[in-house]
Amino acid sequence: MKNDLLKLTVFSGMVMLGGCSSVMSHTGGKEGTYPGTRASATMLGDDDTNWGTKSLVALDMPLTAMLDTLLLPWDMFRTDTSVKSRVEKSERDTMATNAVVPPASGPAQ
Repeated sequence: MKNDLLKLTVFSGMVMLGGCSSVMSHTGGKEGTYPGTRASATMLGDDDTNWGTKSLVALDMPLTAMLDTLLLPWDMFRTDTSVKSRVEKSERDTMATNAVVPPASGPAQ
């Protein structure tokens, strides 16, 4: 009985500690599917990330992928309503990237 309880405790702890990238991505304002897995892959491919962080990300990536898969239905219907995402969407729609003041209309010809 004690052995089974110990196994359950260790397994539960590993599951709760795993999937960090997925949890961080889902609590942030990132849209899309598999945001945690994409963030982990970016960190693994980045030359500025140190070896210690890369090893933790490599250990965490399978659990992040599993958690992203479980949260896939949520990601399909979730929309980001933060101010940043609304401004970025507006800029994409009007093609006004990095424009503080829209250009003035020229003289009529």
